[in-house]
Amino acid sequence: MTEPILLSLDGNIATITLNRPEQLNAITVELGRALEGALVDAARDARVIVIRGSGGNFCAGGDFHELERLRAEGRAALSKLFTNFAAACAVIETLPVPVICAVEGYAMAGGFELAQAADIVLLHENAILADTHTKFGQIPGGGGSQRLPRLVGRQRALAHILTSDRLTAAEALSWGLAYRVYPADEFDSAVTDFARRLAQRDSEALSKAKALVYAGLRLPLAGGLDLELRTVLDHLGEDEAGRGIAAFTGKEGGDR
Repeated sequence: MTEPILLSLDGNIATITLNRPEQLNAITVELGRALEGALVDAARDARVIVIRGSGGNFCAGGDFHELERLRAEGRAALSKLFTNFAAACAVIETLPVPVICAVEGYAMAGGFELAQAADIVLLHENAILADTHTKFGQIPGGGGSQRLPRLVGRQRALAHILTSDRLTAAEALSWGLAYRVYPADEFDSAVTDFARRLAQRDSEALSKAKALVYAGLRLPLAGGLDLELRTVLDHLGEDEAGRGIAAFTGKEGGDR
């Protein structure tokens, strides 16, 4: 049986590949479980994690054949499809390394929800993103009803979820759902270069900056600013921060 998730390590960059290309990498109970495990495992050895899909597509969402089978088995069996995938999405925020979703082809329903959970999204120019749940009489179950409004605002999110309108890569970028869009002939190399550039940064600084952003989103502005001040003062007392300052002051015209 083909593994639904592949994990590879190239130096300090881990690549997690959704590996059900014939089904457009559709989500199953096992894929959700394996994705969470791969993310946790990768974070132990890598400085950056990249999630991709096989076969030219990112992820088409939940596997309807599995959904139909699980419905017949009852609520408890059906719950595993959603709780496993939700756990994989939720763990991204807790990891001490940046997690990038590199999206090409279709990112629909659950695939779109996975991209919403990523720290950074990089898009192929031909990527198509959409929450297609209502198109098939369903409702979001992988976090889209909660994450999307927080990312793009209530009206945009609600209109998108209700209509299932498709977003081009350019539209997703303009909505703030991605950081960069790359041409087709540059996509693979650009994703690799981006991940390598992040991997060269001080891992402790990246980890603390990521944690600050997520913690601050749950706090009033004043509380977030207070947390930032305490964290930066603690960080500046550590050796790695001192080495970074010394490296900068020791070279003329240093690259900021």
